Amino acid sequence: MHDATEVPGRDTEMNPTPVARPGQIIGLLGGSFDPPHEGHVHISKAGLKRFGLDQLWWLVSPGNPLKAKGPASMSQRIAAARAIMSHPRVIITDIEARLGTRYTAETLAALRRRYSGVRFVWLMGADNLAQFHRWQDWRWIMDHVPVGVMARPGDRIAARMSKTARIYAQARLPKQAAHCLGLMAPPAWSFVNLPMSHQSSTAIRARGQW
Repeated sequence: MHDATEVPGRDTEMNPTPVARPGQIIGLLGGSFDPPHEGHVHISKAGLKRFGLDQLWWLVSPGNPLKAKGPASMSQRIAAARAIMSHPRVIITDIEARLGTRYTAETLAALRRRYSGVRFVWLMGADNLAQFHRWQDWRWIMDHVPVGVMARPGDRIAARMSKTARIYAQARLPKQAAHCLGLMAPPAWSFVNLPMSHQSSTAIRARGQW
């Protein structure tokens, strides 16, 4: 559901459509960001460096199809994201609401059509890789967009033993080639170990801090 003041598909002064040129490598970090926290900041800065990205976009989603309860308003989450993430190559955007897409595969397909020649890389934590095979059209995602996986505490073994990791074992890049991920033809994915933050949006909400 969109905020009453937001018109999908139309730029506003506060939420311009992201700009990318053909040949650029753009990392995509999707989520509800309900709320955004330092863990998001940490993996964004690490992702820019480790995967050789020109930009990284935070795709603040209208809502997670897997969650029964909706998140805070889009405007509140966008404002909080911009307050905590200040980096010239990280863009906070509501473009997923503008596109009107519901699932990650739909969003990626729409972005590929809109930004012809741009190389997108989907970024996610190792916890998501562990259950990635439950996502809508997950194999389409793996077959059409390189995927960068960043290890979170306690999720490494489950992620490496996951159905996705086993099926796409031959498409995994060696860790020293992670910076080339965006240049690879999919399927291609990379798994990098990072000293991760233990912060989570769920814990912050549980403490009543959002």
